[in-house]
Amino acid sequence: MEINTIELLSVGIDVGSSTTHLVFSNLVLLRDEKSSSRRFRIEKRNVIYEGMIISTPLLDNDTIDLNKLTAFVKEECERAGIDPGDIQTGAVIVTGETARKHNAKQIAEALSKDAGKFVAATAGPNFESLLAAMGSGATARSKDTGKTILSCDIGGGTSNLAISINGEVVSTSCISVGGRLLAINSEGEILRLSEPAQKVMEHIGLNYKIGDRIPETAIDKIASELAGVLIEVMTGPANSFLARQLMVTESLNFPGTIDEYSFSGGVAEFIYGANGNYGDMGEILSDKIIALIPELKAPVVEPINKIRATVIGAGAYSLSISGSSGFMDDKISFPIRNVPVLRVDVERSKLSMEHVVTQVKNAFQRFDLTEGEDVVALYFKDPVRVSYPKLELFATSIEAALCNSIEKKIPVILIFEKDIACSVGNVIRRETRLKTNLLSLDELTLKDGDWIDISEPLVGCQVFPVTVKSLIFNMN
Repeated sequence: MEINTIELLSVGIDVGSSTTHLVFSNLVLLRDEKSSSRRFRIEKRNVIYEGMIISTPLLDNDTIDLNKLTAFVKEECERAGIDPGDIQTGAVIVTGETARKHNAKQIAEALSKDAGKFVAATAGPNFESLLAAMGSGATARSKDTGKTILSCDIGGGTSNLAISINGEVVSTSCISVGGRLLAINSEGEILRLSEPAQKVMEHIGLNYKIGDRIPETAIDKIASELAGVLIEVMTGPANSFLARQLMVTESLNFPGTIDEYSFSGGVAEFIYGANGNYGDMGEILSDKIIALIPELKAPVVEPINKIRATVIGAGAYSLSISGSSGFMDDKISFPIRNVPVLRVDVERSKLSMEHVVTQVKNAFQRFDLTEGEDVVALYFKDPVRVSYPKLELFATSIEAALCNSIEKKIPVILIFEKDIACSVGNVIRRETRLKTNLLSLDELTLKDGDWIDISEPLVGCQVFPVTVKSLIFNMN
């Protein structure tokens, strides 16, 4: 009997500069009867558990407390009544200033190992911006209303910006503006002073260190500068010296007029009326942003989700589904984690062995990688017509281009935008020396520089959950 519906349990874990929390979501996949391959698409995303929000535990200013974090995740699973072994997909997002901690990568790997069969360990400012836009509801609102929406997720260490048009995120950006760049105790002594806050102080002629008492007027000035550069990048590129210093990524690419703005993240709770004192400048920063809102060129609307925007995005929107005509060898074990995507510019009209070999070589060279040393995913848009002679030529060309990988039995991962993965896989196995360690997937949209995790296959080993992500930890 053919399977037409799949349900997946997904987790999103956000280890942020100020807080850590998780959500569990139920993803419902349905066959798309309009698709030529009748591939699965994600039909529903239902958040089934919103966990506690805790302060991100630190051993010191530069080290995350791994034991407390993993214990928190286990406790949350128990509270939710979920066995970690039942989790099938999701993402650990190490965000903001936390991504700068020296053990950030180890934290992501440890959490993803403990939290289930397949959880992507991810971080990266552009990826976080995309997830926050989706998790806040801004991207869906852009589709429902037909408006261009600029969403800004303000956390403890960074602000993640995204522009959504017709249900798609078209541009992302990130700047070091957050409520916990400066943390103080009840006596006004500085407990935490991040590098971006130090840059702001230098810019306005202040000189305070950890342990110093800092007057409220100085905190007020720092927050004013941070609010000013945030509004600057929300209305145009970062032009001022301070804004350029604080940018984590490139500025937004504005495709036209912005119709609405929305804020999410912990600081947004204050912007929309919440109260509280968390020993940082989050509330002061929100007041400064509110004062500058008249400089925005469109109305500000309140999103569905604020402080949980990123973690909901991680749990419900980080997954892509391959086409239903994948090809895999049974010697490949899953999950396959942290695979770089190399775009291979093979043109169907120029198909020849020399052309394919050259373009594969160029793809490796762009990333300073050597063929046969690492597992990579080679991504092709529309390289070959589905006729046996053409497929055979493509197959033997791939064999020639990946001779070292084949010799060393390194998994060969081929991904296609078009619905040709099964045909290519079968012909490669039949006509080349590549008899094992082959995975061929299709109907995925990727780009150069993406990293992917590939989960255990579903539906007779033909449908593969794939998480597209970034593993850029901001150590500079």
